[in-house]
Amino acid sequence: MTNAAAVERWDAIVVGAGLSGMYQLLKLRQMGFKVRVYEAGSDVGGTWYWNRYPGCRFDSESWTYGFSFSEEVLKEWSWSEHFSGQPDNLRYCNFLADKFDLRRDITFGARVKAAAWHDAADEWEVTFEDGRRARARFLITALGPLSAPTMPVIPGAGDFKGESFHTGLWPHHPVSFENKRVAVIGTGASGVQAITEIAKTVGHLTVFQRTPNWCTPLRNSRIEPAEMAAIRARYAEIFAQCRDNWGCFIHTADPRHATDVTPEEREAFFEKLYAMPGFAFWQGNFRDALTDQAANDAMTAFVTKKIRARLNDQKLADKLIPTNHGYGTRRVPLESGYFEVYNQPNVKLVDLRETPIERIDATGIRTSDTHYDFDMIIFATGFDAITGAFDRIDITGRGGRKLRDKWADGPHTYLGLNVEGFPNMLTLVGPHNAATFCNIPRCIEQNVDFVTALLDHMRHKGQTRVEATPEAEETWTEHVYETGSKLLAMQVDSWITGVNKNVAGRQKRTFMAYAGGAPKYRQKCEEIAANGYEGFRLQ
Repeated sequence: MTNAAAVERWDAIVVGAGLSGMYQLLKLRQMGFKVRVYEAGSDVGGTWYWNRYPGCRFDSESWTYGFSFSEEVLKEWSWSEHFSGQPDNLRYCNFLADKFDLRRDITFGARVKAAAWHDAADEWEVTFEDGRRARARFLITALGPLSAPTMPVIPGAGDFKGESFHTGLWPHHPVSFENKRVAVIGTGASGVQAITEIAKTVGHLTVFQRTPNWCTPLRNSRIEPAEMAAIRARYAEIFAQCRDNWGCFIHTADPRHATDVTPEEREAFFEKLYAMPGFAFWQGNFRDALTDQAANDAMTAFVTKKIRARLNDQKLADKLIPTNHGYGTRRVPLESGYFEVYNQPNVKLVDLRETPIERIDATGIRTSDTHYDFDMIIFATGFDAITGAFDRIDITGRGGRKLRDKWADGPHTYLGLNVEGFPNMLTLVGPHNAATFCNIPRCIEQNVDFVTALLDHMRHKGQTRVEATPEAEETWTEHVYETGSKLLAMQVDSWITGVNKNVAGRQKRTFMAYAGGAPKYRQKCEEIAANGYEGFRLQ
């Protein structure tokens, strides 16, 4: 778009050119829809385009993460690691874009400012930050659950004169840490990965930790050509296993309760899982490990012992071991030598519960007890998860209602795919969707296939408007909370429960995900489609 006064018109607009946006583009194009994807970045990739920080990589097995829809892609693409790093992941996204010639239907450098529903015309008008506009009957959001970076609420955060970066907005040029005094603020998943990698070359590293996280080993390794050939031969089996799994990982919860075995058997089982790669210890543990306090306590005590064994200073271990939540009640960061970093003489941990940051100034960071001088500050302060990317767009539905107002006390959706009062807006990987608790590409495929089939159904019926009924939305939202109520995670402040101390108004605990599991979610979607898309008002 070059003419600010012109309005481009499409059958469907997709916002975001990450994996979900690219797959939705391909499916709609195959249906003959006139579709356009608008992407804020300069190329495809979504998460893997923006998050280029050192150490960034998958925490699900790469060969379970890639798309399954194309036999050609499965035959042609080879993963080089069991848990692939960001450069390879971005290369995979570019491979998909090239293979299916997707860029011809994508406008880059187009950040959406607002989207408004025009009732009389049955269409959405999208306005971009540079003033350009586009209209379409259907608006499909492919924003990603972790795509709205947040800066910490610290006075003077913009005053620092040295180098500074947010992990989620990492520069495209190389960044050196050699002979530099570097601060990292934050010890969530991004922080854990970045800290581990930065410590390998840094002059001196100071980590500012507000809330410690439970972390367990990733145990990554290379995939040699012969092993990749064996994986390729098993793809049908692998994807079937993912399909039947609660979170679409290859790790399936053990059918036993933690109390079904002796303490010795339980310890041996923990040891076995702990030695396995990826989320085995989290996703493959006893069936009640995330719902029963006693079972979770046993798992937590085991991980506590493992962490202590890896640290030379037990007073330091006290600071790095969480005390306000049990293992697995937040999404678990996987690591490759994270705790050993703190044994290095050039690494210091500052516990912000003891000495909080008072302000950032031109030369560094002042805490309640001293001032630290730095050459570089890295903000590993995460994202306004799941709904944050929606809040950053001024979305107006029927009757002038704002989406951010409707969701002020927590999201209300139908299937995590549509919102009452916002016709023809379909939300891939949105709140209350199984994809928010999922090995995401597995659930992206389900989401996109459902939306595509819905639009195809409407086209054949001559229907131009789809909107959830108030009753269907209320029933689904209540069901979402009912599934979440069984989890110990509901007792913990995290992005899954909607609490973010870096975002104003994100202090009330809600529930952002769907905890019924991907198989039940898929079954529900299939039943709804088979019954003529019940719960949706089609006109």
